[in-house]
Amino acid sequence: MTQHFSDRSLLKRRQVLQGATGFGAALLLSKLAGCTTTTDNGTDATPTAGDTGSAAAGDPIKLGLVAAITGPSAVSGEAITRGLTLALEDINAQGGVMGGRPLELVIRDDESTPAKGVAAARELIEKEQVALVFGGLDSPVSLAMLPVFHELEVPYMGVWAAATGITRNDFDPNYAFRVSANDNIVDSFLLRYAKNELGATKVGLVLINNPWGESNQMGFEEWAPKYDMEIVGIEKFNDGDTDISPQLSRLQDGGAEVLLMVANAAPSAQAMKSLVRLGWDVPVVSHWGPTGGRFPELAGEDAAARVVLMQTYSFYDAEDERSKALLGQLEEKYGVAGPEDIIAPVGVANAYDAMNLVALALDTAATTEGPVLRESFYELPVYEGLIKTYDNAFSPDNHDALTEDDYILVQWQDNKLVPFKGTI
Repeated sequence: MTQHFSDRSLLKRRQVLQGATGFGAALLLSKLAGCTTTTDNGTDATPTAGDTGSAAAGDPIKLGLVAAITGPSAVSGEAITRGLTLALEDINAQGGVMGGRPLELVIRDDESTPAKGVAAARELIEKEQVALVFGGLDSPVSLAMLPVFHELEVPYMGVWAAATGITRNDFDPNYAFRVSANDNIVDSFLLRYAKNELGATKVGLVLINNPWGESNQMGFEEWAPKYDMEIVGIEKFNDGDTDISPQLSRLQDGGAEVLLMVANAAPSAQAMKSLVRLGWDVPVVSHWGPTGGRFPELAGEDAAARVVLMQTYSFYDAEDERSKALLGQLEEKYGVAGPEDIIAPVGVANAYDAMNLVALALDTAATTEGPVLRESFYELPVYEGLIKTYDNAFSPDNHDALTEDDYILVQWQDNKLVPFKGTI
């Protein structure tokens, strides 16, 4: 598809988004950017970088974020906020969107609670008049919010929650998009690793007892026969459980050669503590939930190091100019010394790419009207992002921008989340 631009500043900003900005230029832009980020009570949540003015001087366009800002998954909310904020500051410094309108981020804390997420989403749309809402870590929250977005015809952009049903839903038209993992694809990825690299033929499932766990159960059950893998047991546990030794013992008795785990940081830590008490030295391959909280602290460094986890991005192996520029911005704004200091890297990276794609959608739509903005996601120009080059990022049949080819494996070493040295 050929893109035609009549506004030279718009063309310049899109060229920058497609990789023309180097390390030094990105640092300069972050210093010049004017950014407003507000929380539930309307107070300034993130100090404005540099001058309080912005290169974009029109009426602001508000975008919402509903995520876990407090509670056991607060690390995820902080990472997402950082990624969105840095992208927003760059965009505003480069002239904003739609011919000079700055972006503004309005944040609401869902506390990992579906009911609070639903209330926050409705308030952001009806009161704050946001054009789009970004989502957080927790799949149950995002799934619960879907009816609100479709009732009010405002797009949702997921940047972490991975439940298959978030984007593959029954709404028509579908207002849910995602720059994140999709459980169904993750489940294939994890089973393939267990089969091809660990040589397993029998796996046990350790799943959180909520809609996210159910989403992955369906995916594992779909993909296991295709990899000639036997699921010897499906054991579930709740967020507040402190000992799941009985569930793990059943999987051990069933002959599980690998455990596939799906839960966030706190419950995953309890699962690993139970595994240590049981004395069962079995490989554990996990979805990315533990990276959104204080998993090594809660589980213990030795137990945490036993887990291999999927991710969509790592700053350790990133050598391109965009990654170097973002590292510089993280250092300047948040005091990050290097990749080892970046909390929940996928939250930062997914959010950064998502914000830039949303900006391109707003430019393409030339309006904040929900139905038109939704359609614009199918017509985006090529964007050279952190995680990948997005070419036709979304289509009417696929609202997930990332594929299995975009996944990697990581593990904790010395309390640092580093690329896994094995092969996939």
